Amino acid sequence: MITTAQDEINLYVFAVRAALGDLPESLRDELLEDLPEHLAEVLADGVGSLTDRLGSPEAYAAELRSTAGFVGGFPDPPRPNQLREARDQALRVLRVADERVGPLFGYAHASEFLVQLRPAWWVLRGYLAAMVLAWLLDDSGQPIGLLPRIGGSEIIALLLLAAGVLSSIWLGRRRFHLAKWPRLSLYAGSVILVLVALGGFLSADSTSRGSFYSDVNYDNGYNNPYSNVQDVFVYDEHGRLITNARILDQDGQPISLGNAYCTDEFGNSNETDAFTYPHCLSEAPFRLAPDEPSPSVGPGEPSAAATPTPTKTDGDVRPEPSVSPSVSPTRTPAPSPSR
Repeated sequence: MITTAQDEINLYVFAVRAALGDLPESLRDELLEDLPEHLAEVLADGVGSLTDRLGSPEAYAAELRSTAGFVGGFPDPPRPNQLREARDQALRVLRVADERVGPLFGYAHASEFLVQLRPAWWVLRGYLAAMVLAWLLDDSGQPIGLLPRIGGSEIIALLLLAAGVLSSIWLGRRRFHLAKWPRLSLYAGSVILVLVALGGFLSADSTSRGSFYSDVNYDNGYNNPYSNVQDVFVYDEHGRLITNARILDQDGQPISLGNAYCTDEFGNSNETDAFTYPHCLSEAPFRLAPDEPSPSVGPGEPSAAATPTPTKTDGDVRPEPSVSPSVSPTRTPAPSPSR
Protein backbone atom coordinates (compact mmCIF):
# COMPACT_ATOMS: atom_id res chain seq x y z
CA MET A 1 0.00 0.00 0.00
CA ILE A 2 1.40 3.39 -1.01
CA THR A 3 1.35 5.81 1.94
CA THR A 4 3.68 8.64 0.84
CA ALA A 5 4.95 10.18 -2.37
CA GLN A 6 8.41 8.73 -1.69
CA ASP A 7 6.98 5.23 -1.45
CA GLU A 8 5.27 5.71 -4.81
CA ILE A 9 8.55 6.93 -6.34
CA ASN A 10 10.52 3.99 -4.94
CA LEU A 11 8.00 1.47 -6.26
CA TYR A 12 7.96 3.10 -9.69
CA VAL A 13 11.78 3.16 -9.89
CA PHE A 14 11.94 -0.48 -8.81
CA ALA A 15 9.44 -1.52 -11.50
CA VAL A 16 11.31 0.43 -14.18
CA ARG A 17 14.63 -1.13 -13.09
CA ALA A 18 13.07 -4.59 -13.29
CA ALA A 19 11.81 -3.89 -16.82
CA LEU A 20 15.36 -2.91 -17.85
CA GLY A 21 16.92 -6.01 -16.30
CA ASP A 22 18.30 -7.27 -19.61
CA LEU A 23 20.48 -4.20 -20.12
CA PRO A 24 24.06 -4.02 -18.89
CA GLU A 25 24.27 -2.85 -15.28
CA SER A 26 26.35 0.21 -16.12
CA LEU A 27 23.89 1.35 -18.80
CA ARG A 28 20.92 0.68 -16.56
CA ASP A 29 22.44 2.68 -13.68
CA GLU A 30 23.18 5.52 -16.07
CA LEU A 31 19.55 5.60 -17.28
CA LEU A 32 18.12 5.49 -13.77
CA GLU A 33 20.63 7.78 -12.09
CA ASP A 34 18.39 10.85 -11.80
CA LEU A 35 15.04 9.10 -12.14
CA PRO A 36 13.88 9.58 -8.50
CA GLU A 37 14.40 13.37 -8.68
CA HIS A 38 12.57 13.51 -12.02
CA LEU A 39 9.64 11.53 -10.62
CA ALA A 40 9.46 13.86 -7.63
CA GLU A 41 9.18 16.85 -9.98
CA VAL A 42 6.43 15.12 -11.97
CA LEU A 43 4.41 14.49 -8.80
CA ALA A 44 4.87 18.07 -7.64
CA ASP A 45 3.79 19.62 -10.97
CA GLY A 46 0.55 17.75 -11.59
CA VAL A 47 -2.41 15.93 -10.16
CA GLY A 48 -2.60 12.16 -10.27
CA SER A 49 -0.32 9.21 -9.72
CA LEU A 50 2.88 8.54 -11.61
CA THR A 51 1.13 5.87 -13.62
CA ASP A 52 -1.56 8.38 -14.61
CA ARG A 53 1.04 10.95 -15.61
CA LEU A 54 3.76 8.81 -17.20
CA GLY A 55 2.04 5.55 -18.01
CA SER A 56 2.95 2.13 -16.66
CA PRO A 57 6.55 1.48 -15.49
CA GLU A 58 6.98 -1.02 -18.32
CA ALA A 59 5.94 1.57 -20.93
CA TYR A 60 8.24 4.14 -19.34
CA ALA A 61 11.11 1.65 -19.37
CA ALA A 62 10.52 1.06 -23.07
CA GLU A 63 10.89 4.79 -23.71
CA LEU A 64 14.10 4.85 -21.67
CA ARG A 65 15.39 1.89 -23.62
CA SER A 66 14.79 3.75 -26.90
CA THR A 67 16.86 6.70 -25.62
CA ALA A 68 19.83 4.57 -24.62
CA GLY A 69 23.01 5.90 -26.25
CA PHE A 70 21.46 9.34 -26.93
CA VAL A 71 21.99 12.53 -25.03
CA GLY A 72 18.89 13.81 -23.36
CA GLY A 73 16.82 13.85 -20.21
CA PHE A 74 14.01 11.63 -19.11
CA PRO A 75 10.86 11.39 -21.21
CA ASP A 76 8.41 14.13 -20.35
CA PRO A 77 4.83 13.30 -19.43
CA PRO A 78 2.66 13.03 -22.55
CA ARG A 79 0.90 16.17 -23.59
CA PRO A 80 -2.74 16.27 -22.55
CA ASN A 81 -5.21 15.26 -25.24
CA GLN A 82 -7.36 18.32 -25.97
CA LEU A 83 -10.27 16.25 -27.20
CA ARG A 84 -10.16 14.12 -24.09
CA GLU A 85 -10.02 17.19 -21.88
CA ALA A 86 -12.99 18.72 -23.70
CA ARG A 87 -14.90 15.46 -23.28
CA ASP A 88 -14.09 15.31 -19.57
CA GLN A 89 -15.14 18.94 -19.12
CA ALA A 90 -18.43 18.31 -20.92
CA LEU A 91 -19.08 15.25 -18.75
CA ARG A 92 -18.47 17.29 -15.61
CA VAL A 93 -20.96 19.92 -16.77
CA LEU A 94 -23.53 17.25 -17.58
CA ARG A 95 -23.10 15.65 -14.17
CA VAL A 96 -23.70 18.96 -12.45
CA ALA A 97 -26.79 19.63 -14.61
CA ASP A 98 -28.00 16.09 -13.93
CA GLU A 99 -27.93 16.70 -10.19
CA ARG A 100 -29.54 20.14 -10.34
CA VAL A 101 -32.35 19.29 -12.76
CA GLY A 102 -33.22 15.96 -11.13
CA PRO A 103 -35.27 17.42 -8.23
CA LEU A 104 -37.56 19.13 -10.74
CA PHE A 105 -38.75 15.66 -11.82
CA GLY A 106 -38.81 14.24 -8.30
CA TYR A 107 -35.54 12.32 -8.65
CA ALA A 108 -32.05 12.83 -7.29
CA HIS A 109 -30.74 12.86 -10.86
CA ALA A 110 -32.51 13.75 -14.11
CA SER A 111 -30.99 10.67 -15.73
CA GLU A 112 -33.10 8.49 -13.41
CA PHE A 113 -36.25 10.07 -14.87
CA LEU A 114 -35.00 9.72 -18.44
CA VAL A 115 -34.42 6.01 -17.88
CA GLN A 116 -38.15 5.66 -17.21
CA LEU A 117 -38.87 7.24 -20.63
CA ARG A 118 -36.60 4.83 -22.49
CA PRO A 119 -39.40 2.46 -23.70
CA ALA A 120 -41.37 5.42 -25.05
CA TRP A 121 -38.31 6.53 -27.00
CA TRP A 122 -37.93 3.03 -28.46
CA VAL A 123 -41.49 3.17 -29.79
CA LEU A 124 -41.04 6.69 -31.17
CA ARG A 125 -37.73 5.73 -32.80
CA GLY A 126 -39.40 2.78 -34.56
CA TYR A 127 -42.18 5.04 -35.82
CA LEU A 128 -39.71 7.60 -37.15
CA ALA A 129 -37.62 4.89 -38.82
CA ALA A 130 -40.75 3.51 -40.54
CA MET A 131 -41.72 7.00 -41.74
CA VAL A 132 -38.26 7.65 -43.19
CA LEU A 133 -38.24 4.26 -44.91
CA ALA A 134 -41.67 4.89 -46.44
CA TRP A 135 -40.57 8.32 -47.62
CA LEU A 136 -37.54 6.76 -49.36
CA LEU A 137 -39.43 3.87 -50.97
CA ASP A 138 -42.72 5.54 -51.94
CA ASP A 139 -42.74 6.86 -55.51
CA SER A 140 -46.49 7.16 -56.01
CA GLY A 141 -46.49 10.94 -55.52
CA GLN A 142 -49.30 10.69 -52.97
CA PRO A 143 -48.90 12.33 -49.56
CA ILE A 144 -47.77 9.83 -46.91
CA GLY A 145 -49.70 11.43 -44.03
CA LEU A 146 -49.24 10.28 -40.45
CA LEU A 147 -48.72 6.63 -41.38
CA PRO A 148 -45.74 5.18 -43.29
CA ARG A 149 -47.74 4.48 -46.44
CA ILE A 150 -46.14 3.05 -49.56
CA GLY A 151 -48.32 3.45 -52.63
CA GLY A 152 -51.13 4.76 -50.43
CA SER A 153 -51.69 1.36 -48.80
CA GLU A 154 -52.81 1.38 -45.16
CA ILE A 155 -52.02 -2.35 -44.79
CA ILE A 156 -48.40 -1.83 -45.81
CA ALA A 157 -48.27 1.18 -43.50
CA LEU A 158 -49.42 -0.85 -40.48
CA LEU A 159 -47.03 -3.72 -41.26
CA LEU A 160 -44.11 -1.34 -41.72
CA LEU A 161 -45.00 0.50 -38.52
CA ALA A 162 -45.18 -2.74 -36.52
CA ALA A 163 -41.83 -3.93 -37.93
CA GLY A 164 -40.16 -0.61 -37.13
CA VAL A 165 -41.43 -0.45 -33.54
CA LEU A 166 -40.62 -4.08 -32.73
CA SER A 167 -37.13 -3.78 -34.25
CA SER A 168 -36.46 -0.61 -32.28
CA ILE A 169 -37.54 -2.25 -29.02
CA TRP A 170 -35.34 -5.28 -29.77
CA LEU A 171 -32.31 -3.07 -30.42
CA GLY A 172 -33.01 -0.97 -27.34
CA ARG A 173 -33.05 -3.99 -25.05
CA ARG A 174 -29.84 -5.42 -26.55
CA ARG A 175 -27.84 -2.30 -27.34
CA PHE A 176 -25.16 -3.07 -24.71
CA HIS A 177 -24.64 -6.53 -26.20
CA LEU A 178 -23.73 -5.05 -29.56
CA ALA A 179 -20.14 -4.53 -30.66
CA LYS A 180 -18.63 -1.07 -30.50
CA TRP A 181 -19.23 0.05 -34.08
CA PRO A 182 -22.80 -1.31 -34.39
CA ARG A 183 -23.65 0.41 -31.10
CA LEU A 184 -22.15 3.70 -32.29
CA SER A 185 -24.06 3.34 -35.58
CA LEU A 186 -27.28 2.87 -33.60
CA TYR A 187 -26.63 6.06 -31.63
CA ALA A 188 -25.77 8.00 -34.80
CA GLY A 189 -28.94 6.78 -36.50
CA SER A 190 -30.99 7.85 -33.48
CA VAL A 191 -29.54 11.35 -33.70
CA ILE A 192 -30.41 11.53 -37.42
CA LEU A 193 -33.98 10.39 -36.71
CA VAL A 194 -34.35 13.12 -34.07
CA LEU A 195 -33.24 15.75 -36.59
CA VAL A 196 -35.65 14.36 -39.20
CA ALA A 197 -38.47 14.42 -36.64
CA LEU A 198 -37.77 18.06 -35.80
CA GLY A 199 -37.80 18.99 -39.48
CA GLY A 200 -41.05 17.14 -40.08
CA PHE A 201 -42.66 18.72 -37.03
CA LEU A 202 -41.72 22.23 -38.14
CA SER A 203 -43.00 21.54 -41.66
CA ALA A 204 -46.32 20.17 -40.35
CA ASP A 205 -46.70 23.11 -38.00
CA SER A 206 -46.08 25.58 -40.83
CA THR A 207 -48.64 23.84 -43.03
CA SER A 208 -51.28 23.71 -40.31
CA ARG A 209 -50.95 27.44 -39.65
CA GLY A 210 -51.33 28.28 -43.34
CA SER A 211 -54.37 28.32 -45.56
CA PHE A 212 -56.60 25.28 -45.72
CA TYR A 213 -55.95 25.22 -49.47
CA SER A 214 -52.20 25.78 -49.43
CA ASP A 215 -51.47 22.25 -50.74
CA VAL A 216 -54.30 21.98 -53.22
CA ASN A 217 -51.88 21.82 -56.17
CA TYR A 218 -49.71 18.96 -54.89
CA ASP A 219 -51.97 15.94 -55.26
CA ASN A 220 -50.96 14.93 -58.81
CA GLY A 221 -54.57 14.42 -59.80
CA TYR A 222 -55.26 11.42 -57.59
CA ASN A 223 -57.90 12.99 -55.36
CA ASN A 224 -57.96 16.63 -56.41
CA PRO A 225 -59.25 17.59 -59.87
CA TYR A 226 -57.56 21.01 -59.62
CA SER A 227 -54.03 19.74 -59.04
CA ASN A 228 -52.97 20.68 -62.60
CA VAL A 229 -54.34 24.23 -62.41
CA GLN A 230 -51.52 26.74 -62.92
CA ASP A 231 -53.50 29.98 -63.02
CA VAL A 232 -57.07 31.28 -62.67
CA PHE A 233 -58.68 33.89 -64.96
CA VAL A 234 -61.94 35.51 -63.92
CA TYR A 235 -64.22 37.17 -66.49
CA ASP A 236 -67.35 39.21 -65.93
CA GLU A 237 -70.62 38.69 -67.78
CA HIS A 238 -69.42 40.95 -70.61
CA GLY A 239 -66.27 38.87 -71.22
CA ARG A 240 -63.93 41.39 -69.64
CA LEU A 241 -60.96 40.02 -67.69
CA ILE A 242 -60.96 40.95 -64.01
CA THR A 243 -57.55 41.51 -62.45
CA ASN A 244 -56.63 41.22 -58.77
CA ALA A 245 -59.60 38.91 -58.21
CA ARG A 246 -59.88 36.76 -55.11
CA ILE A 247 -61.69 33.45 -54.61
CA LEU A 248 -63.19 32.65 -51.22
CA ASP A 249 -64.95 29.59 -49.88
CA GLN A 250 -68.20 29.54 -47.93
CA ASP A 251 -66.32 30.44 -44.72
CA GLY A 252 -64.47 33.40 -46.24
CA GLN A 253 -61.23 31.43 -46.44
CA PRO A 254 -59.07 32.41 -49.45
CA ILE A 255 -58.35 29.60 -51.90
CA SER A 256 -54.87 29.29 -53.36
CA LEU A 257 -54.71 27.68 -56.82
CA GLY A 258 -51.96 27.54 -59.38
CA ASN A 259 -48.35 28.62 -59.32
CA ALA A 260 -47.65 32.00 -57.73
CA TYR A 261 -44.52 32.49 -59.86
CA CYS A 262 -44.82 34.26 -63.19
CA THR A 263 -42.15 34.49 -65.91
CA ASP A 264 -41.94 37.74 -67.85
CA GLU A 265 -40.79 38.23 -71.44
CA PHE A 266 -37.17 38.48 -70.28
CA GLY A 267 -37.28 35.07 -68.59
CA ASN A 268 -37.26 36.48 -65.06
CA SER A 269 -39.42 34.63 -62.52
CA ASN A 270 -41.34 36.89 -60.16
CA GLU A 271 -43.43 35.83 -57.18
CA THR A 272 -46.99 37.13 -57.08
CA ASP A 273 -49.73 37.13 -54.48
CA ALA A 274 -50.83 33.50 -54.03
CA PHE A 275 -54.45 34.55 -53.37
CA THR A 276 -54.86 37.13 -56.15
CA TYR A 277 -55.68 36.16 -59.75
CA PRO A 278 -54.50 36.03 -62.39
CA HIS A 279 -50.88 35.39 -61.46
CA CYS A 280 -49.64 35.92 -64.99
CA LEU A 281 -51.76 38.45 -66.84
CA SER A 282 -50.03 37.79 -70.14
CA GLU A 283 -51.21 34.16 -70.14
CA ALA A 284 -54.91 35.04 -70.31
CA PRO A 285 -56.78 32.78 -72.77
CA PHE A 286 -58.53 35.77 -74.36
CA ARG A 287 -58.91 39.47 -73.66
CA LEU A 288 -61.03 42.22 -75.13
CA ALA A 289 -59.17 45.02 -76.83
CA PRO A 290 -59.77 48.46 -75.28
CA ASP A 291 -61.85 49.61 -78.29
CA GLU A 292 -63.62 46.29 -78.85
CA PRO A 293 -67.33 46.40 -78.06
CA SER A 294 -68.80 44.09 -75.48
CA PRO A 295 -70.57 40.98 -76.74
CA SER A 296 -74.08 41.70 -77.96
CA VAL A 297 -76.92 40.72 -75.72
CA GLY A 298 -79.04 37.93 -77.12
CA PRO A 299 -82.79 37.88 -77.19
CA GLY A 300 -84.43 37.24 -73.90
CA GLU A 301 -81.34 38.38 -71.94
CA PRO A 302 -81.38 41.50 -69.86
CA SER A 303 -79.96 44.56 -71.52
CA ALA A 304 -76.84 46.24 -70.32
CA ALA A 305 -78.86 49.18 -69.09
CA ALA A 306 -80.97 46.98 -66.86
CA THR A 307 -78.07 44.77 -65.68
CA PRO A 308 -75.81 45.78 -62.81
CA THR A 309 -72.39 46.80 -64.07
CA PRO A 310 -69.57 45.13 -62.12
CA THR A 311 -66.87 47.38 -60.81
CA LYS A 312 -63.38 46.32 -59.72
CA THR A 313 -62.35 47.49 -56.30
CA ASP A 314 -59.05 45.98 -55.16
CA GLY A 315 -59.84 42.53 -56.40
CA ASP A 316 -63.43 42.29 -55.15
CA VAL A 317 -66.25 42.21 -57.68
CA ARG A 318 -69.21 44.10 -56.38
CA PRO A 319 -72.12 45.05 -58.65
CA GLU A 320 -73.31 48.60 -58.54
CA PRO A 321 -77.01 48.66 -57.84
CA SER A 322 -78.98 49.92 -60.79
CA VAL A 323 -81.37 52.73 -60.16
CA SER A 324 -84.68 52.20 -61.86
CA PRO A 325 -86.54 55.34 -62.89
CA SER A 326 -89.35 56.01 -60.52
CA VAL A 327 -92.83 55.96 -62.00
CA SER A 328 -95.35 58.32 -60.46
CA PRO A 329 -98.80 56.84 -60.03
CA THR A 330 -101.42 58.26 -62.35
CA ARG A 331 -103.93 60.41 -60.56
CA THR A 332 -107.52 60.63 -61.71
CA PRO A 333 -108.62 64.22 -61.59
CA ALA A 334 -111.36 64.76 -59.08
CA PRO A 335 -114.73 65.66 -60.63
CA SER A 336 -115.61 69.26 -60.34
CA PRO A 337 -118.68 69.95 -58.21
CA SER A 338 -121.82 70.29 -60.23
CA ARG A 339 -123.57 73.45 -60.03
